[in-house]
Amino acid sequence: MFRGRQPVPLPIGILAGAGAAFFILPLIGLMLRAPWANLWPDLTAPESLLALRLSLVASLSATALALVLGLPLAWIYARVVFPGRTVLRALTTLPMVLPPVVGGVALLMAFGRRGLLGQILDAAFGIRLPFTTAGAVMAETFVAMPFLVLTVEAGLRSMDRRYEDAARTLGAGRWTVLRRVTLPLVAPSLFAGAVLCWARALGEFGATITFAGNFPGRTQTLPLAVYLALETRPDAAILLSLVLLVVSLVVLVVLRDRWLGSA
Repeated sequence: MFRGRQPVPLPIGILAGAGAAFFILPLIGLMLRAPWANLWPDLTAPESLLALRLSLVASLSATALALVLGLPLAWIYARVVFPGRTVLRALTTLPMVLPPVVGGVALLMAFGRRGLLGQILDAAFGIRLPFTTAGAVMAETFVAMPFLVLTVEAGLRSMDRRYEDAARTLGAGRWTVLRRVTLPLVAPSLFAGAVLCWARALGEFGATITFAGNFPGRTQTLPLAVYLALETRPDAAILLSLVLLVVSLVVLVVLRDRWLGSA
């Protein structure tokens, strides 16, 4: 039902304006202080391009890994009831609220050279994950995959399962139902979860620098390059920050207007 505009009480309006200004003023400050004249030279500098390329490779790889591991996990949470599901779900979504640095330390304890699994990988196969590009991908996947899992799980829970039942009645097998019915129906949620996962991976800092380090060309992603540039090239740090800001804004606009509705 259409509702007319309601008058806003003055105290609520003032507090709402202060809340909006709290978010908007830092963004305005960032744009006003940006050295626009140096935009192209700073963004095309070798160190900037290297960090940007590594960020894209690592974040896209983390998103792909999250899809492979997170989609089955979301399906289990949405469709299967088993003892301890609530606890397991809480543990696997914990990185959403866990300080990223703590996540990096936890990854070191699990996959470091003396970690629970890391020492086995090192001794048996000579695989060392910390301070490598693969380690950066793992760190980004660790903090970003819960966004995909929760989004896809919500889509699976809200979909009309009668379509799956109808397909089975018509003789479709389990994998056919999954491929031809379930996945198309949850495609918007899957897309939204993948985009959120990618954006979170692209902006990851704490777990990456703790588990993978900050080595140019190997583990120095764009957020780490911004951190380093603040000490030596502050103008470049501002411009690189604007790149991440634009990407985040585009993600929010795409998800709201195309998949989540514009109401």
